[in-house]
Amino acid sequence: MMVGPHASLALYNAAWTASLPAVLARLWWRGRREPAYRQGWAQRMGHWSVPPVSVGDGRRVWLHAVSLGETRAALPLVQALRAQWPGLQLVLTTGTATGFAAGLDLLMPGDLHGWVPLDTPAATRRFFAATRPDVGVLMETETWPNLLLQAEAAGVPMVLANARLSERSLAKGLRWPGLTRPMMGRLSAVCAQTERDAHHLEQAGVPAARIQISGNLKYELHPSQALLDRGGHWSGRAQGGASGLAPATSELTTPPPQARRRIVMAASWREGEDAPLLQAWCEQVGRRGHARALLLLVPRHPQRFDEVHAALAAAGLTVSRRSTWGPDGPTEADWQADAWLGDTVGEMPAYYAAADVALLGGSFASLGGQNLIEAAACACPIVMGPHTFNFNEPSAQALEEGAAWRAADVAQALSLALNIEDRALQQARSAGLAWVAAHAGAAQRQAQAVAERLQSLSSGAKA
Repeated sequence: MMVGPHASLALYNAAWTASLPAVLARLWWRGRREPAYRQGWAQRMGHWSVPPVSVGDGRRVWLHAVSLGETRAALPLVQALRAQWPGLQLVLTTGTATGFAAGLDLLMPGDLHGWVPLDTPAATRRFFAATRPDVGVLMETETWPNLLLQAEAAGVPMVLANARLSERSLAKGLRWPGLTRPMMGRLSAVCAQTERDAHHLEQAGVPAARIQISGNLKYELHPSQALLDRGGHWSGRAQGGASGLAPATSELTTPPPQARRRIVMAASWREGEDAPLLQAWCEQVGRRGHARALLLLVPRHPQRFDEVHAALAAAGLTVSRRSTWGPDGPTEADWQADAWLGDTVGEMPAYYAAADVALLGGSFASLGGQNLIEAAACACPIVMGPHTFNFNEPSAQALEEGAAWRAADVAQALSLALNIEDRALQQARSAGLAWVAAHAGAAQRQAQAVAERLQSLSSGAKA
C-alpha cells in the first residue's frame, strides 16, 4: 500500500521528533574529537541572528554545502556568482566540522556563516524567517523534505547545483515516493552533472523542464600552486607551470636517494579499507622495505588520524606523521620510515603532488569512491577499486582517457601501483591534465541558473 504525501511527511516528522535527542547526543559525542560540533546549537534549531542586508544591491543568496567536498566544489560557483552580482551577500551553511572550516574560504565581509538547521518543521521555518534569502542553492544531493517545504512557503526559489543522483540513491529515495517526489518537485532548477544524473533526478520527481545538464564543478577546482610546489619539494619532484596545475612533465631535482622509492598514496582512505591495504602492503612490499616503495596514507576524516596511526604501527610499519615535519619537509629520518601519515587538513594537492600514483579511497569498500578529478588536476595517476558509483561518469572518463586504472581489490591495485612503468605513469599524468582542462565551464552555466532567479526577482517576479 502506497503512503500518500501528507501521511509520508507526518511519519517523517514523527521520526524526527523521536530521534531528535539521539541526534543532538551524537553531535555532542562527535564534539569530543572535533569541538566544532559542540558549537552553533541555536543555529541548528533555526535561531539565527541576522542583521539587515546592507551590502551592494541587497541580494542575499543562501548556499548549503554539507561537507568538505561539497564546500570546496562550491568555490568556483560562488566566484562566478560574485562576478555577475558583485553586491550579493552569501549566507553559507554546512553540516560537518570539515565543511564548516572549509567554508571560511568562500566568505567576504558581510557574509554569514553557520550550521544548517535540523530538518524539523519548526527549525527550518525559523531559519527562513531569520535569514530571508532571495535564492537558495543546495549542493549536489542536499535535499531535505522540510527544508524545501519551508522554502516554498517562504517564496524562496531553490536551485540544486552540481546535482548528482546514483542509481542506488534513487532506489532508496523511491522507497518513499510520497516523500521524495513532492520534495524534488519543489526545486526551481536543477543543474545535473551528467545525462545519467538528469535521468535519475527526473525519475525522482523533478520536472524535466527544470533540469539542465551543466557539468561538474569539481573540474573547475584548480589546485594551489603553492601546495603543488610543497608536495614536489617533499618528494624531490619539481612542480610548476603558469596554469596553476602540475605540469605534464615532472623532472627530479636532485632528490635525496630515498626519493627514488615509489611513493604510493592511499588517498582519502575510508574506514574498513585499512586492514586489506596493510595486509597487501606487508605481503607485497614487506616491513622496512625501504628500497622499493613508501606508503603515503591520507585518511578521509581527521578524527581517524590517531586510529590509522595505531593501525600502521600494529602492522609493524614505522610511521612518520606529516604534522611532525618542520618547514623544510621530511628529514632523513622521515625517509627511513615505512609509511607517511597525511594527518593534516587542506593539503591534498601537496599529497597528490608528492605521490607517484594514488589508490582511490572509498572505492575498495562499498562506499562509492572519492573525488578522482582532484587527483587528475594535480597530475597524479589513480588506481580505482570496483566501487565508484558516486562518480560513475568521471571514473569511466578517466579510464577512457588513460588517466586511471581499475582493479578488482586492494591487493591487485597495489600490485598495479608498484609495477606500472614510469613511462606509463607519465602518460597518465598528461592524460589527466588534458581530461580536466576539457571539462571547463560548469561554474558559469550553474551560476547563470542562479542568476536567472535573481534577475526574475529584480523584475518583480518570484520564481
